[in-house]
Amino acid sequence: MTTISDPYIVRPGIPATETYLRLRPAAGLSAKSAEAAEAGLPNTWHGAVVLHGDEPVGMGRVIGDGGCFFQIVDICVVPEHQGRGLGKRIMAELVGELDRRAPSGAYVSLIADGDARFLYQKFGFTPTAPASVGMHRLV
Repeated sequence: MTTISDPYIVRPGIPATETYLRLRPAAGLSAKSAEAAEAGLPNTWHGAVVLHGDEPVGMGRVIGDGGCFFQIVDICVVPEHQGRGLGKRIMAELVGELDRRAPSGAYVSLIADGDARFLYQKFGFTPTAPASVGMHRLV
């Protein structure tokens, strides 16, 4: 039997600023400024970067206070690499680390855009409505 090696590696870590600034808009997320990325990325509690060879093609991060509250953000895969289970692998890395290190009872939240909710449900996330409603404000 012939086995085909996996061309993707999910590496724990924080994406480089340049990677972050490229991947977000390439995957359909809003662009961020270099200044914002440089301020925010070091505050990542845990991150994951998907590599195809040496090229980053996806990422995800957990941010939060390290004890009571965490939020999963920046889950994205560039379009030409979507549909290969990479979002699921990113989530598995992030949720696995939360399960290992986050204190019992910590509140983990995320915002599910469109059909991404089906991916997040596979990891135990449930809608908060009607008990609570996610809200946002841009500065």
